[in-house]
Amino acid sequence: MTKAALSGVFPVLPTPFAADGTPDSAALLGLVDYAIDSGADGVVFPGMASEVETLTPAERADLVGKVGQRVGLRVPFIVGASDPDPSLAAARAAEGAAQGAAAAMIMAPGKAGGEAAGQIAYFSAVAAHCVLPIMLQNAPPPNGAGLSAPILAEIARAVPSIRYVKEETMPCGQHVSHILRSCGGDVDAVFGGAGARYITDELARGAAGTMPALELVDVHVRLMQAWRSGDVAQARRLYNLSLPLLMFQAVFRVRATKEVLRRRGKLAVAHSRASGPGLDADDHRELRALLEDADNAGMFLTDRPDLTQ
Repeated sequence: MTKAALSGVFPVLPTPFAADGTPDSAALLGLVDYAIDSGADGVVFPGMASEVETLTPAERADLVGKVGQRVGLRVPFIVGASDPDPSLAAARAAEGAAQGAAAAMIMAPGKAGGEAAGQIAYFSAVAAHCVLPIMLQNAPPPNGAGLSAPILAEIARAVPSIRYVKEETMPCGQHVSHILRSCGGDVDAVFGGAGARYITDELARGAAGTMPALELVDVHVRLMQAWRSGDVAQARRLYNLSLPLLMFQAVFRVRATKEVLRRRGKLAVAHSRASGPGLDADDHRELRALLEDADNAGMFLTDRPDLTQ
């Protein structure tokens, strides 16, 4: 890994919405500060956990600008720039570059296929108009292409602008190992994704970091600090405590993220535009129980959740 390579905990920021469904940029800036104050090594915006598919181009550009300005030079900012159209992906990367982004995260699109030729053509077209290093997000179909490690290595060799991989295909840990072996020096680092549900396995196999949702950023920072210091037992303890909440989040996605942030005092409104299941009264009861279990076990050192809601 090169000296300047990105590593550590890079949470994907959610997009807060007001009760009327409009983006709440002031709340988003508060989440930027929360991530950085919690010790995050960097932030990502927008991504799937940001409900990016629901943002208009104007909303997206406005929020990227505000996030970049708020981050400043405090930590690296990775701009999410995924689009099946390479010209639009390059334009979104340019929006981030104008706001100081350190890299552009771009998903290998499913429509480009699972073979190297189609993906090389796509990423070459992006790179021709992209000044930022590219993080290739390898997600499973239907959104992503679910590329194999040898194919990823072939793409990285052909497109030098690809410096990072965010790996989210199953089994994530094995794929991290395979990518690191296959790519060698053709990429600077591999990050885990999938909500940090496999983080200890990924780190043990050489992943440089993780890109989870935001609601447990302080816990993930402590886990990463423990891992880096060689305290694997503490890292695994925090992982085991966080996993029930991460599994809950795997079902309800950004709605769970926002509800936990609301209970931790970081959002006033947990409104979401995204499709998918909402929480009913019994789900709220279960979430309270999960948060209480984690709190009683000492997982939350600060910003303890409100268990009365």
